[in-house]
Amino acid sequence: MVMACVLWTRCKLFGVKNLYSMPHIKPEKLTSGDTIGVIAPASRPTHPSSLDNGIRTLESLGFQVKIAPHALDRHGFLAGTDMDRLSDLHAMFSDPEVDGIICLRGGYGSARLLPYIDFELIRTHPKVFVGYSDITVLNNSFYQKTGLITFWGPMISSEMSPIFEPYNQHGLLKAITRSEPIGLIEHPSGLPPVQILHAGKATGRLIGGTLSLLCAVLGTAYDIDYDETILFFEEVGEEPHRIDRMLTQLLQSGKLDHVKGIVIGECPGCESAPYRPAFPYGNFSIEEIFEDRLIPLDIPIIYGSCIGHGRYKSTLPIGVQATLDADAGELIIDEAGVR
Repeated sequence: MVMACVLWTRCKLFGVKNLYSMPHIKPEKLTSGDTIGVIAPASRPTHPSSLDNGIRTLESLGFQVKIAPHALDRHGFLAGTDMDRLSDLHAMFSDPEVDGIICLRGGYGSARLLPYIDFELIRTHPKVFVGYSDITVLNNSFYQKTGLITFWGPMISSEMSPIFEPYNQHGLLKAITRSEPIGLIEHPSGLPPVQILHAGKATGRLIGGTLSLLCAVLGTAYDIDYDETILFFEEVGEEPHRIDRMLTQLLQSGKLDHVKGIVIGECPGCESAPYRPAFPYGNFSIEEIFEDRLIPLDIPIIYGSCIGHGRYKSTLPIGVQATLDADAGELIIDEAGVR
């Protein structure tokens, strides 16, 4: 822990963006009988029974499950203290019995762990790591600091309890149990068609996550390299002016200057609030915000993909090569995330 603090301080003092600049590290694919560790690096689930349901789901898929000691702790809005959640994170990566790690849920709190994480431990013990939403900061910091490919995908409490939507289950297993490219991210028939905001085709490294969390690390030692990437993002429950503010921050930081393409998720609940909206005399739709802020980038952009907080959730490996074919409204993962 002391070493992690020293390294973080060194990053701050000398402006080092990616302390561990190195080739990509792909974790070993998971197979039936492997053990999945469950941690709660942010908030605890509202209903503890969702953990039991999630365990049954994973066991039905052929995995064994190991629960971190503090997964159901409560410390205000957090799943235990920062040091307890950090301890669980480190323990699961260092435990030789654990083959992969899936987060229990998001909520809030992952960013509080960043200064204390032992990234060298993670680099030398690469494992499948899955989560989304608040886990965005862990997904991307692991990749940026160690080269470990992580997975933006369904979590135990959020998606595997009480049932595991077949689309989500198939996508997760395809991503973490097969050492071959995921290929086309299929669009569920239950969703409206993907909108093409700006046509074109581009290839680059895939990075992204929940928009507010991407903005939360701007200017920190855990900032993200956006150059030559396909960026995906989504949000939930934010009014249009807040989305505008986040995109404006990314634009003014220069982060989007060299992005090659953008994939936007569903963004449920991101319309003007039905009761006491921030601007009752008028507002923009979320589509208008995207058009106004992003189309001037003159790169391929699609909106409405099955990523994020909606019913259907694809699993995306952060750091691998991907192709955005905005002409067809498709995202193709060109490289496997596991070996």
